[in-house]
Amino acid sequence: MRTDASPDRSSLAGRLTDAAQAVAGILTTEYPAPASRSYLHPVLGPLAAGPRMVGELNDRLEDLLDEPLPATPAGLFALASYASALGWLTESLAELTTTVDAICTRAGIPVLMPGADAALAPDEDDERFDFAFSAMELAAIRSAAEAAGITPGAYVEVLTDSLRAATAITDACMEISTGLIEDAQYILDEATTDVRIGDGPSSLPTLVRSLLARMEATG
Repeated sequence: MRTDASPDRSSLAGRLTDAAQAVAGILTTEYPAPASRSYLHPVLGPLAAGPRMVGELNDRLEDLLDEPLPATPAGLFALASYASALGWLTESLAELTTTVDAICTRAGIPVLMPGADAALAPDEDDERFDFAFSAMELAAIRSAAEAAGITPGAYVEVLTDSLRAATAITDACMEISTGLIEDAQYILDEATTDVRIGDGPSSLPTLVRSLLARMEATG
């Protein structure tokens, strides 16, 4: 039986820190978008890296569970934080996938339904958004829309949806990463093994408390 809990806390905190860096790394992944799908560029990186990262983090969690996890508040605290991060990331990526599927359907991928993007004639479509862009921006939009095989107005709409989806996954990854770092630091800063495990929401890891707050807000 170990008498010095410090190495255990350091190891647990290191696992949370590594997970935080992995989650943040999803946002820096670049994935090239062909000209015909340029409106998906904002989401292709996270979409490509996310599932792989979930798999890696899940493997690390299984490795952690295979080891003799210390039956201490610090060990339970770290496990709760890690599991919450993995669940939150998995849910966020599922939402991203659903959104991208909807964007592709809206843009006519893989099959463009007759009249799907012909609701507006070219002139009417131009009048709808010309005022919002400079001449150079309009030229770029029209060129990208032509390469994608959709109208400029439809292109702006699907690109906007992609940007919103990219913002959502960015916010989720940053919150998950920050929560993991905060929990890791909390474990390291404790002078004893009596970390925040007890009754009430204040005794829970950062990510668990964040998830509970989100559930209450949407309940």
